[in-house]
Amino acid sequence: MNHTENSWMGYKRKDGRKGIRNCVLVIYTVKCAEHVARKIVDEVHHPEVELLGFDGCTDNQYAVNMLISLIRHPNVGAVLTVGLGCEYVQPEWLEKIALQEEKISSWIRIQDEGGTVPSIKKGVAWVREALKELENTPRVQMALQDLVIGAECGGSDYTSGLAGNVVVGRLFDQLVKAGGTAIFEEIVEAVGLDWLLTSRAASETAKEEIQYTYDKALEYCKSVRQYSVSPGNFAGGLSTIEEKSMGAVIKSGSSPIEGVIKVSCPPKRHGLWLLDSTPDPYWMQFGITNPNDSEGLMDLISCGAHIVFLVTGRGNVVGSAVSPCIKITGNRETFRRMNGDMDFDASPVLYGECTQDEQADRLMDYVVQVAKGNLSKGEELGHREYFVPYKYQEKEVAFRKCEKTEI
Repeated sequence: MNHTENSWMGYKRKDGRKGIRNCVLVIYTVKCAEHVARKIVDEVHHPEVELLGFDGCTDNQYAVNMLISLIRHPNVGAVLTVGLGCEYVQPEWLEKIALQEEKISSWIRIQDEGGTVPSIKKGVAWVREALKELENTPRVQMALQDLVIGAECGGSDYTSGLAGNVVVGRLFDQLVKAGGTAIFEEIVEAVGLDWLLTSRAASETAKEEIQYTYDKALEYCKSVRQYSVSPGNFAGGLSTIEEKSMGAVIKSGSSPIEGVIKVSCPPKRHGLWLLDSTPDPYWMQFGITNPNDSEGLMDLISCGAHIVFLVTGRGNVVGSAVSPCIKITGNRETFRRMNGDMDFDASPVLYGECTQDEQADRLMDYVVQVAKGNLSKGEELGHREYFVPYKYQEKEVAFRKCEKTEI
């Protein structure tokens, strides 16, 4: 099926990127400010007003970079930052970045406003005015070549590698061919497959980045004595991390891998990219890589993904802040049982009812409808999960030495 004729109207941003949503993002800069920020969002009660924040009180550049990247995200049109006043990440610092991006912005320091009630009142009034201003956001035509889509899997079972991830991989091939951008992650779920990933490197530099990233992830798993496989995976029919890896990697499709990007860093050009979310070697124990699916989704979104896929054989109910989350399963029983939460059933390929490419076409049609403004199941239900952790990471692949760790 030819999807190149599909187009829709997006939102024009200062940096040249285009958004498929035009949300007001309310960010709290410390756990102490979460209640006020959440009350602002709840009282406004508008589908385009979203909450996000960082719990930590002390410095962490990884978290700061993520907050900045989400402020700059093309799906965000306005930003309100809410802080208590004594935390490291001050709300006015982040608001200045939003202002530089020519986004509608303001900030609140709860201590200065006189506490909870006046802060909520001020925030609600500002958000309502921001929503009115966003109605005047310039519109611009978008097509597949403008889209950035990220993918991860969670709650995997035997169908994930046979259907769900396979269909996503075929869609990624279509997206890249159309000039769009695809991002896949979970290098800790590629154990034993470094040779396959490096064989698809688009350049010698990309090959070096992929191998280094793989080696670092393997050493990380050894250092924390845990691989990315769970009791739920075993209950779903997977036997080992190697078996899970084969299913996880196939969601990347077959296109050349342009290189490795780090969390909060958008791809340098169109094509297929590997996202590295593993902590870098300085403090390998400092910050578990992807402690939950919500962090993995936010990692992808921080790199500019307009839409994220969550492939889950056993089922999941989460959504994501800033960008719509499309939940895909290759398990027909899961789709029937959790039809109110799951967006797409990839299982027909297991029953010989269609080809993998035909089902990828159907998924692409669904993606285009979401890009045009149709709500994903998570959006309909109000799911806007997020997780911004403490972690240490370089902004580029630094090729620093990993110390060998004995199991």
